Amino acid sequence: MSDDTILIQRPESAPGVQIIRMNRPEKKNALTRTMYAAMTDALRQGDADPDVRAHLFLGAPGAFSAGNDMQDFLAFAMGGSLGAEVIDFLKTLATTRKPLLAGVDGLAIGVGTTLTFHCDMTIASDRSLFRTPFTDLAIVPEAASTLLLPNIAGHQRAFAMLAAGLPFSAEEAREAGFVWRVVPPDALEAEALSLARDIAAKPPQALAIARDLIRGSEQQVLERIDAEAEHFKAQLKSAEARAAFEAFMSRKK
Repeated sequence: MSDDTILIQRPESAPGVQIIRMNRPEKKNALTRTMYAAMTDALRQGDADPDVRAHLFLGAPGAFSAGNDMQDFLAFAMGGSLGAEVIDFLKTLATTRKPLLAGVDGLAIGVGTTLTFHCDMTIASDRSLFRTPFTDLAIVPEAASTLLLPNIAGHQRAFAMLAAGLPFSAEEAREAGFVWRVVPPDALEAEALSLARDIAAKPPQALAIARDLIRGSEQQVLERIDAEAEHFKAQLKSAEARAAFEAFMSRKK
């Protein structure tokens, strides 16, 4: 990488754990193409390394991720491509062979939320806020969230989050089933690392088989990522999306 917006850490205190830390706090960890590419590389390299037995996503205090970088979104909406880096990351996330965990503190917007649907276990701080305002921007959900979240949380909660764009508190996310445990902010990283360390210490072959059986069809997830991406790209070029983005940017000024 040419910068440090994604930090890859393998702490001695947690053998077998690879931390993938989003590190753009001044932008609330809004994800750029460079950051997507770096996370994809980290997942692939960790999967290929027998010393890595679990991946742990972390963000910054108060901001796990604010979602996609708006400048990239605007470029897409004005006729650019969706970006191969985004799709590569989503498909790598769906096909990673080793356990995925997340420690969420604060904002988890858009892909900051949908990323967690791919995680095997997520710990969130009690100040976390999960929200996917896709339809407010006249676009559609991504990351196979339209397949994963109904399976996790049921139709009503999935519609509330992905279509109505309603925010979920950390406790509501736990009740919905995509957060395992809620802890105070100052305990978040220690709890997440402890969980990842425990997972990484288990017999890897037995764990991999159990995980594959629990997760089910990988092909369905990949097909849904592609289907969502086609709708996403079409919507980005629509008049309603352009109007929604212009309205959003005018509110930001």
